[in-house]
Amino acid sequence: MPIPQWIRRRLQPASLGERGEQQAARFLRRQGYKVLFLRHRQRYGEVDIIAVDGQTVVFVEVKTRRSEKHGRPAEAVNAHRQQRLTRAALAFLKSHGLLEYASRFDVIEVIWPDHQKQPQIQHLQNAFPAAGRGQFYS
Repeated sequence: MPIPQWIRRRLQPASLGERGEQQAARFLRRQGYKVLFLRHRQRYGEVDIIAVDGQTVVFVEVKTRRSEKHGRPAEAVNAHRQQRLTRAALAFLKSHGLLEYASRFDVIEVIWPDHQKQPQIQHLQNAFPAAGRGQFYS
């Protein structure tokens, strides 16, 4: 009898992206952030990390790479990705009654070469403004 897919997923080692997200969340906690969600999925998209910094709700996109050979990881957060994150963030704020709170979008770059035990982490606060049509109230 074959092993169910959900069991196979549990037995697989974490991908580079998942390990990067876990390291980014650990980094934020050390900086005093309260991490609310990791890989928050909803109908409007996924947000890698949702955290609180003081009175600000922070939506964090994590980009993990083995090297900077093809450019900085944050460069992958293009206009289309920014629009998707904005929609997901707005849906989250609406569904949790948080529209009156300040919010921002951060990007965390994780560079993790194969030979290193710990990655290099770069945190870009306020990496981009809300993007897309309509208005975004913060």
